[in-house]
Amino acid sequence: MLAFTFPGQGSQRHAMGSSWVHHPSFDLVDQASKASGRDVAHMLLEMDQETLTNTENAQLATFVLSLVILDATERLGITPTMCAGHSLGEYSALVASGALSFEDGVRLVTERGLAMREAADKSSGTMMAILGLDDDSAEAACMRAEGDVWIANFNAPGQVVIAGAPDDLARAAEVARELGAKRVMSFPVGGAFHTPYMAPARDRLRQALSEVSFREPDPPVVANVDARTHADPAEWPGLLSAQLCSPVRWHQSLDTLYESGARTFVELGAGAVLTGLAKRSIRAEITALNVATPEELEALVDVIAGTEAASVRELERTAGFVMAERLIVAPATGPFRLVPEFVDAAPTLSTTETRRENIAVGVGDLVGWAGETEIRSPFAGELQGIIVLAGERVVTGQPVAWLRTADGQPMASKES
Repeated sequence: MLAFTFPGQGSQRHAMGSSWVHHPSFDLVDQASKASGRDVAHMLLEMDQETLTNTENAQLATFVLSLVILDATERLGITPTMCAGHSLGEYSALVASGALSFEDGVRLVTERGLAMREAADKSSGTMMAILGLDDDSAEAACMRAEGDVWIANFNAPGQVVIAGAPDDLARAAEVARELGAKRVMSFPVGGAFHTPYMAPARDRLRQALSEVSFREPDPPVVANVDARTHADPAEWPGLLSAQLCSPVRWHQSLDTLYESGARTFVELGAGAVLTGLAKRSIRAEITALNVATPEELEALVDVIAGTEAASVRELERTAGFVMAERLIVAPATGPFRLVPEFVDAAPTLSTTETRRENIAVGVGDLVGWAGETEIRSPFAGELQGIIVLAGERVVTGQPVAWLRTADGQPMASKES
């Protein structure tokens, strides 16, 4: 099973969108600019690092880039079985799951960034990382400091972020060292995020949340607040509001993804922090990689193809039979269109016409469209047939075509 994870504030860097400028998915940036009233292209391509680090800029730019990369990934027919996002990244995960529209996500993230900046301006809070100390001991250090200091992120076993007033953080750091922390690091941020210091931001965010519509996440999204999935759309506004002042339970969320069957973890967005946390948190064999550039997207295709082949071989080994067929499913809902060159080579099931020739399909090859969304094959083989009629409305996850592979093994993908 494939899990998509999305980074939060802190992963931003100067010109982080430059490698995507000529990709069709970069069109989302114009949509984001219209929805937010901000020049998002300037943020992703030209804004200097210091200005980009400001909360209201970092959050919007990071969110939009993640969605550009998600769109590019989905164009290849690669979709997850579960999602999660770290702090701000939870909004990216909700858009990826269909729980929020892209435009509503942009509006929420814009309001969230402004609200959190205003809240941070009212306090002198900051954040600090504690390494080499277990969660309970880190919490004990905060309590023994007897001040305004709290756990902000449970990032990985032995890696906790605390936040609060500078003097209280310093006392908590001393206690943490006494309890065995290997290292304590301060880092410059504009506020004590995920603590009660963010309470002033909740009213503005709640108002914004009340103005958008939520749908059931599909695939499921693991929430930061409790590391659980929530199918009821009505629960998500409260979860996102609570997230402002509650710690991000990230390594617990990774555990939930793993326990639900995820074995490949793909971070979509700038940086690779979550990729490292996945490798550190999950004490089992997994595949973890990040996609921040088109070149890394090509690497993801190779990994997915290899994972598909390995899964099929293991199923064949344990079940004692050869699986020589693969289904291609629609990544979105909408009327179906088939690429013209496949029409004669592989007619739909509704016709008795004999297929005139086999057509080779490689990993990432375009098969058709569901509405305006491209349907691409996540594996390779010979196209055997199209399961739906032209113009028929398909829904997300519905099979639209099937392939046959030689001896149950995926064929080498074609160059594109």
